[in-house]
Amino acid sequence: MSGEGEVPQEIRKLAPGKLVIASHNEGKVKEIRALLAPYGIEPVSAKSLDLPEPEETGTTFVANAELKAMQAADLSGLPALADDSGLCVEALNGDPGIFSARWAGESKDFGHAMQLVEDNIRKLGPETDRDAHFVCALALAWPDGHVEWFEGRVEGQLVWPPRGGNGFGYDAMFLPDGHDRTFGEMAADEKTPLTHRADAFRQLVAAVL
Repeated sequence: MSGEGEVPQEIRKLAPGKLVIASHNEGKVKEIRALLAPYGIEPVSAKSLDLPEPEETGTTFVANAELKAMQAADLSGLPALADDSGLCVEALNGDPGIFSARWAGESKDFGHAMQLVEDNIRKLGPETDRDAHFVCALALAWPDGHVEWFEGRVEGQLVWPPRGGNGFGYDAMFLPDGHDRTFGEMAADEKTPLTHRADAFRQLVAAVL
């Protein structure tokens, strides 16, 4: 997508066929596969192609998504879609943000990550604002280096203790605005349309499919 002050370029359309999902996170791949199902796209996971996971050196969600998508497209010779997403807590100045996965450690223990978030909020006192939002940046890259990107978000509040065993990541402690159940308590078909990922996908679908 064009930046401010740049001449807008025509958005490239995505043709039906194989598309690499540049993620090794099975939860994300499953959500993305469901969102793409109606459009004649054949999702192939980076893991199934033995593609390596690049080091996420970007300083924004968009930069990290582009990095992952461009590497997957270059190595596979196919269009590739990457997502970079995370939980941003207002009281923690946006943390864990782009480091959301890293807070879970090498073992990807999101129970530990949620506890870290809660501990950091409690250090600020019992009246601390618990507003938070999820952000999802989607980058769609082609082997020739062309990239389109889209960013979605969903607002909510953090609850403690975590509620529900569905979903993944920080879902069990995130209560989306206007709802009385966390993402962790919702079935996939109820949760998916509400998510930051679905918000970004609606933009992608309108633009490239």
